[in-house]
Amino acid sequence: MKRITLPARPDWLDKARAVGFGFHEMYGEPYWLDDAAYTFTLDEIEMQIEGPSQELHDMCMDLVGDIVRSEESLDRLAIPEDLRDVVQRSWQRRDRHLYGRFDLAYDGTGPAKLLEYNADTPTSVFETAYFQFNWLTDQVALGILPKDADQYNSLQESLVEAFEQFSKEPIFHFAAMTDNEEDRGTTVYLMDCAVQAGHRVELLDIRQIGIDAQGRYTDLQDRVIDRCFKLYPWEFMLREPFARQLVRSGDVFIEPAWKAVLSNKGLLPLLWQRHPNHPNLLASYFADDPAASTLSDYVRKPLLSREGENVTIFRDGRELISAPGDYGDEGFIVQAYAPLFESDGGFAVLGSWIVGDRACGLAVREDRSRITANLSRFVPHVIVG
Repeated sequence: MKRITLPARPDWLDKARAVGFGFHEMYGEPYWLDDAAYTFTLDEIEMQIEGPSQELHDMCMDLVGDIVRSEESLDRLAIPEDLRDVVQRSWQRRDRHLYGRFDLAYDGTGPAKLLEYNADTPTSVFETAYFQFNWLTDQVALGILPKDADQYNSLQESLVEAFEQFSKEPIFHFAAMTDNEEDRGTTVYLMDCAVQAGHRVELLDIRQIGIDAQGRYTDLQDRVIDRCFKLYPWEFMLREPFARQLVRSGDVFIEPAWKAVLSNKGLLPLLWQRHPNHPNLLASYFADDPAASTLSDYVRKPLLSREGENVTIFRDGRELISAPGDYGDEGFIVQAYAPLFESDGGFAVLGSWIVGDRACGLAVREDRSRITANLSRFVPHVIVG
């Protein structure tokens, strides 16, 4: 694993605008980097990223059933008591799921370590599946990269294949906060994948979802929503006023409700308890577990948190760095600290994608901070050698 610099494509901004990639810059900072890349060998990809990601996903899936059957575990994960049956029935029905992204710490010298599983609303799917692949083909055509350069990236075809598994009969609704450019762009891209799979699609703002007299979710044309991809976290949905309707219509949404237990950082100590000393896991405990005190270099994370908010890193038992935020009321976990790949570009986290139940792609984000947050940058990758 190395970070390299190379010439940016002269027309990359025009290409970004042409495909609706307006969020290549966010918060006044560059988000997409066209003049840098991370390089990997094929052996690294297969042995250190793809293989372990597949094993980690299988371990997570093996754990879901035990979690949803355990009131103690659901308590630990702060799943609202009055809606636990929504989560449980979703798993019992085996509601079909679409995707997830592992965040991994890997510095090129040892086993990749699981930091968390973004199993519900993982963003960066468009950048990973589409824009970085186009970057690769353009850089090869320009002679900047060798002709045999490759990429660990079958994400788009995997998404289309996954959408093909859903019935084509009902309209496939897609809901997000459409005034957020990144959320809208991500959702529109997934809609295109669904269209390629043969679906009729409809985009709506998630705040525009209504409820009819029979308690069914409806769109702006008062059509019943039978299936809806939502770029909106389950931990928010389960606490919204309309959540009571989920008892009746809990199978409408994708990702399914059972993903609430995999997208929760309480998953990490439960995995460690099931698979202690697994080479791709970090020692993890709920914050009130006496065993947590055995860690001197560790990270404290809220059960529910996004973009690194309220995450604190401790070295030798002393606070090294922390991120502000509005999370933490539900509780915290502590996880052994794992160093990230560090270069002149900052600290890099690997995002390893799962679609359906198959590992299929890689995203790399880097940040000036050891805590990957909302100012992280997306850097394409390439397999050489």
